[in-house]
Amino acid sequence: MEFPNLGEHCSENSCKQLDFLPMRCDACEEIFCKDHITYANHKCMSSYKKDIQVPVCPLCNTPIPIKRGEMPDIKVGEHIDRDCQSDPAQNKRKLRPCGPLQHRM
Repeated sequence: MEFPNLGEHCSENSCKQLDFLPMRCDACEEIFCKDHITYANHKCMSSYKKDIQVPVCPLCNTPIPIKRGEMPDIKVGEHIDRDCQSDPAQNKRKLRPCGPLQHRM
């Protein structure tokens, strides 16, 4: 007894395997087998929708929200200049001027 309407074919062009437990990619919405479900394995063109990294302030460890297309370094710099809740006096002690170290005797 065959089950002709059971399962779906993998959307990966090099595979097209009939999979009885297919999975839908949460980014591009296409159907894939277990071997091609990861973004990298099917070269998902929509993975950027899900691959979002949130920068963290290096001084106060606060996550800095950014909108798509904004530069993380610029937003963190703006946070440090305006909103950072760290102690500025303490931060100045952590920072060293560029150049060779000078020792006092």
